[in-house]
Formats: sequence, structure tokens, C-alpha cells
Amino acid sequence: MSVSKERMYEVIRRPIITEKATLLSEHNQVAFEVAMDASKPEIREAIEGLFKVKVTGINTLIQKGKTKTFRGRRGKRDDLKKAIVTLADGDSIDVTTGV
Repeated sequence: MSVSKERMYEVIRRPIITEKATLLSEHNQVAFEVAMDASKPEIREAIEGLFKVKVTGINTLIQKGKTKTFRGRRGKRDDLKKAIVTLADGDSIDVTTGV
């Protein structure tokens, strides 16, 4: 399966930079927000193609959007899909520099 360069940028939306996500770096893992229709093979190919690293594993999860109230009106945040990517030993991704 070959993923085009444009699709790679669609699949990988942004890195997730939170306290929990930075703790993953101790285990050689990085968290990304990905497209809802992205599959694990697509995510693997996009990460390896964009960052030139070797991916050993991918865990995905779908976070359901919360219902919130803003100025008296109820609204719902969008659902989002996260990918926890495990990298091979010696590889790393510096999420602060960008692609």
C-alpha cells in the first residue's frame, strides 16, 4: 500500500502535547491526532515517510466529544482519533520543530 504525500499530511493532523503525552517519550512513544478514517497501516506509512523513523507499534483510540455549554447554548465538541506510535530504539521525533 502506497500513501501519497498529500494523504500523509491529511492522516497526521498534529502532535498531542500534554503532560500525559510527554510522559510517553520515556517509553519511546509519541502521540498524534489523526484523521478519523485513517487505518493503522496508513498511519505507520505516514509517520515513517514524514519523519524518517522506524515504527514498531501503533495503538489507536477514539475520544468521544464532550457536551459543553457556551454562553447558555449547548454544543458538542468533535470526536477525535488519537494514535500512540511506538518507535524503534534509537529513533525519536522532535514534535517542537515541525515537519
